[in-house]
Amino acid sequence: MPTTEEPHRRIDRSGRGRRGVAVAAALLLVCGAFVAYGFRDTEDEDEAAAERAAPPTAGATYDVTYEVLGEGAADVSYRGAGGEEAHVTRVGLPWRKTVSVPLGASPIVNVTLGEKGGTASCTLAVRGKHVQRATATGAFGRTTCGGELPAPEAAAAPR
Repeated sequence: MPTTEEPHRRIDRSGRGRRGVAVAAALLLVCGAFVAYGFRDTEDEDEAAAERAAPPTAGATYDVTYEVLGEGAADVSYRGAGGEEAHVTRVGLPWRKTVSVPLGASPIVNVTLGEKGGTASCTLAVRGKHVQRATATGAFGRTTCGGELPAPEAAAAPR
């Protein structure tokens, strides 16, 4: 009887080859998920940054808070809503006012003490951020707190 010799093939029954491919595929999927998440998260951050950096539109305003601390009374003048100057006389201290000042107008508050003098300090905050503080003392003492808002042209210019 003729015998035919077949080449002897070795079969890997341990499954190492298949497991290696499965592990590599799983790692590839995980890496792909991290990359996709990173791109999505970056887009969200870019959109949020663009909203924060977006130039204000025409007619935009900034919230400005004026505050005068002290005792007694004082005359106060300040840049009010719409950019108009407003006055209050012999206002009791402490005094506080928040108004919307249009872009390009300079927020300012002036304090004048009466003949009895004393001490009073003014503070100015734009959108909640402290800008300036000053103090008046003595009879008819005066002080001014002021700041700058962006000009309408500068705010509308592309970045």
